Amino acid sequence: MKSMIPQQLSCLLCMLLLGTSLAFAPVQTTTRKSASSTTTLYSTAAPETSTKTIRLGIFGGGVVGGGVVDILQRKADFLKEMTGQSIQVNTLCVRDLNKKRDFDTSTVGTVTESYSDILENDDIDVVVEVMGGTTDAKDIVFAAIKAGKSVVTANKALIAKHLPEIESLLAAVNAERDVPVEFRFEAAVCGGIPVIRSMQSDFPGDQVSMLSGIINGCTNFMLTAMDRDGMSYEDALAEASRLGYAEADPTLDVGGFDARSKLRILMRLAFGVEVDEEEISCRGITDLTKLDFEYAKMMGGTIKLIGVATTVGENKVAAYVSPCYVTGSDQLASVNGATNAVEVISSNLVASTYIGQGAGRFPTANSVMNDIVALAKGDTVALPFNPLAKDTKFVNNYDSYFYIRIKYRDQVGITRQCGEICEKHGVSIHSILQNPITRRDDAAFVLITEKVPLSSVMGVCADLEGLDWCRGPTYYMPVLREDWNE
Repeated sequence: MKSMIPQQLSCLLCMLLLGTSLAFAPVQTTTRKSASSTTTLYSTAAPETSTKTIRLGIFGGGVVGGGVVDILQRKADFLKEMTGQSIQVNTLCVRDLNKKRDFDTSTVGTVTESYSDILENDDIDVVVEVMGGTTDAKDIVFAAIKAGKSVVTANKALIAKHLPEIESLLAAVNAERDVPVEFRFEAAVCGGIPVIRSMQSDFPGDQVSMLSGIINGCTNFMLTAMDRDGMSYEDALAEASRLGYAEADPTLDVGGFDARSKLRILMRLAFGVEVDEEEISCRGITDLTKLDFEYAKMMGGTIKLIGVATTVGENKVAAYVSPCYVTGSDQLASVNGATNAVEVISSNLVASTYIGQGAGRFPTANSVMNDIVALAKGDTVALPFNPLAKDTKFVNNYDSYFYIRIKYRDQVGITRQCGEICEKHGVSIHSILQNPITRRDDAAFVLITEKVPLSSVMGVCADLEGLDWCRGPTYYMPVLREDWNE
């Protein structure tokens, strides 16, 4: 017993000395200058708690990037408790350092213009790409993946254009890693609606037969104004621009191309089909007139720009983006303003509908945050685009009832000639609609066809436009539902 007392005192003395040396050890920090200040990036001092930190590098300090920073500031404590990690913006990369931001950057480690400050920074765990475009954004996303950094993006155009390349790169990089690089893109389609995560996790045991939706907020706002408020196309576009729904160049919106990019991504998730988005039939709203809404009301419905993908026989999928006639009782008819909606028809769940804000700072930033939180919690998605259905093929044709608007100079024999041309192309006429004629040299009527292939309707329209009484191009659009007249 006596021999152990000195040993115990010796151990106690060592512990006290060690504790004293730790208590007064200087804290080592590393700093680097940003454009505006010197900012501490990390510290080697022992953390006060066992909470880990996930560090973000954000490309883009605009609408969405600012929303992400704002949410992180407001919800910091909640997110730490929820995920067990402190989520911090290590570096924010912007196009112009001198531009005044409309959000607080005091919690951002460094604000920079240099891509390498994020891509070559080993402290950064997750790259958030919200800058847009398909050139620099592609280089950034690919470099981040190669560097072993998980990626969260809101860039639908990038994904739609380069999906196979992204998929191949992820497979190659992750084949050499124990902890996989994650690729998340909830905000890329329909802003704040959680449709991507649902397609990844809610339908593995199901079989989707049709996917349709209002997936562009700008055009839905415009069509609502034209229908409900009687605005012209030009006035509706001007109002959408004033409210910030339309870009300075609204071609991607009004031409249907934005919706087509989103539909291409949803098609891969829902059907496993890989298709070049240029092959998807795309018609925007630029040729719609107030007259079309008058006829739609006469039929008891309205017009919406809708993206549709549907099975058309065994192992075949057709798709299009187009204005569509929808009945007044259809749930999509009541989706107005800048709101988005997606309906999924499937074997098990029958019909699932997702409705919410499809654009804007906080709806889109909310989806970005959902992906970041999922990564912080350790959630993994082995195949972000779902498995490829190797036997399923895309076909660029589909059957539908069609609305055909024809402008004409009044003369004898018009109905007969229309019937002959439709017969030539195998198109049956369901009904003919005509408002009272106010000017015999500038009138219009509408043909509603039975269910026929798109190719046949295009043939009918081409032949009609060759007749001397037909004034200018005809206009056709599909009827969304087969039971529209029941």
